[in-house]
Amino acid sequence: MKTMKKFALGAVLALSANAALAQGYPARPITMIVPFAAGGPTDVIARIVGESMSKTLGQPIIIENVAGAGGTTGITRAAKAAADGYTIAMGHMGTHGAAAGLYPNMGYNPQTDFAPIGLAAGTPIVIVTRKDLPVKDFKEFAAYAKANEKTINNANAGNGSVSHITCVLLHDMLKIDPNAIPYRGTGPAVADLISGKVDYICDQIVSVSAQISGGTIKGLAIATPSRSPSLPNVPTTTESGLPGYQVSAWNAVFAPKGTPADITKKLNDALVTAVTDPATRKKLEGLGGVVPDAKGASPEALAALVKSENERWVPLLKAKVKP
Repeated sequence: MKTMKKFALGAVLALSANAALAQGYPARPITMIVPFAAGGPTDVIARIVGESMSKTLGQPIIIENVAGAGGTTGITRAAKAAADGYTIAMGHMGTHGAAAGLYPNMGYNPQTDFAPIGLAAGTPIVIVTRKDLPVKDFKEFAAYAKANEKTINNANAGNGSVSHITCVLLHDMLKIDPNAIPYRGTGPAVADLISGKVDYICDQIVSVSAQISGGTIKGLAIATPSRSPSLPNVPTTTESGLPGYQVSAWNAVFAPKGTPADITKKLNDALVTAVTDPATRKKLEGLGGVVPDAKGASPEALAALVKSENERWVPLLKAKVKP
């Protein structure tokens, strides 16, 4: 009986402590871990969203870039942080969707080791070729790739990168196995695409839209249900005959598992305020981002997205990508 009373008292004290913590939250700056280098799409989105969230929360959100192992180094650190709302992370399609198919021994479970806060923005994938590849649209590209499977060159930003895994999916759908050339980042891969040293790449709109608009590379199809205002002349994959290829390198905010519900609600309220704010939306959409509405930015929607992305990517990557 005494043990039960002590347990009950301990539970009450813990709940009281969490309530007191949440009531005064945030009382100091918040760190948002970005698991990629500064200047990349996830980092830019994190800074735009973080700036807006900090105004709502009344405390600065400090971006900490912790790159490595396809983003899993930074996310592992976030998963192991204190569950007090002062360390959060900007997760990503790779870190919370595809990583488990590439890194079997990573230090976290995307579905169980986090409190989902909400989706920030998606960055759609565009299929892009060198400007002089002898195809005028995606259907011609698909036929050309099948006919020249042994000689066509596909560039990517390195094993496990968005440009790598999204083309793995494309190749699986087209039933081809072309020559893949990994680079140390998107910049050099796109540079060689512009110079004609490689034939095509699958990458985020933010990485290639300026070059497509400038005519130095050719955008064939964007993997979204409707055309992007940033690239209105690039057809969708649905228009191009491959409706199943819908891919976005989404970015979303997570807190460590066990973060008090009142704190996660404050964080979600600040995120929803950010993504529904016209000025913030304009900045994100200016990058080619697809910005959710309040319902799309809910914790429940994010939890469902992580589950569906794991189901989509993990079996494919385990089957198609060598460790």
